[in-house]
Amino acid sequence: MIILVTGGCGFIGANLVPLLEAAGHDVRVFDSEIVGKRAHLVNFAGEFLSGDIRDPAALDAALAGVDVVIHLAADTRVIDSIADPSTNFDVNVVGSFRLLEAMRARGVRRIVNASTGGAIIGEAEPPVHERMVPNPIAPYGATKLAVEGLCSAWAGSYGFAAMSLRFANVYGPRSYHKGSAVAQFMRQALQGAPLQIYGDGEQTRDFVYVGDLCRGILRAIESGQSGVVQLGSGVPLSINQLIAAIGKVAAPLPLTVAYHPARAGEIARTWCDISQARARLGFAPDTNLSAGLAATWAWFCTRSESAIGIPAPLGPQQNSEV
Repeated sequence: MIILVTGGCGFIGANLVPLLEAAGHDVRVFDSEIVGKRAHLVNFAGEFLSGDIRDPAALDAALAGVDVVIHLAADTRVIDSIADPSTNFDVNVVGSFRLLEAMRARGVRRIVNASTGGAIIGEAEPPVHERMVPNPIAPYGATKLAVEGLCSAWAGSYGFAAMSLRFANVYGPRSYHKGSAVAQFMRQALQGAPLQIYGDGEQTRDFVYVGDLCRGILRAIESGQSGVVQLGSGVPLSINQLIAAIGKVAAPLPLTVAYHPARAGEIARTWCDISQARARLGFAPDTNLSAGLAATWAWFCTRSESAIGIPAPLGPQQNSEV
């Protein structure tokens, strides 16, 4: 297939694109390069187009001849969405609407949309799953819920195959520039700075290795299904437990921790039920935490911020759980 990946220069895209090419697909990347950079796609054999997801003309050109779209482009920062909800809405909702309309005009009817679980469901007794009533507590979660609604409507009204994948907290190689927990902690550790925690560290998250997630995306493309599916590890992990695990792979480098008050808009406890992903997509996240963190730490240790585009393997696969 000819696959368009919006936001393909970002962390997930930089890991996904090589996997798609290895599977025999022709890949076209569309990215504004505001966060991700073209240089991250080292040895990329496909076509790269620089453009904004809100630009209808640029989208139309990018969609020529495309069979399926993987929609990763988004403003994904929860705290920033609270400070500036207008930009978050414009990029995520308006941009996604224009993408869907450009697809409809071009006759492209298949999309896999990157969504989020915890931010959409909000404060709820975990594990979160697809049948729970959404209750976002930050603008970011609200915008991603709106995009899921658009995908559902375009599937119901225009015959799209539109699947929204609710990602858990993704970590792995090629994430040096990310503001996610694992990336931030590893950067701080390498800089000899205290690891900054907002809250008491007992808040729980679901951490999924990027290689597992990318294989789940590939399964979603191949399935041609519509609906919402949660992708994660299915295992809860506290931030304190995460730091202890990072300490093991970073040894003998000492880690120090600085605790701060919890921030508004961040969920205290969340992880996900991935039974639907297993049943519908054959999703099997089999990289355990220690192996995933070791591969990520090794990548961070050999890359500087100016060289984060150098390719690294997706890392080992393990059969044991966290």
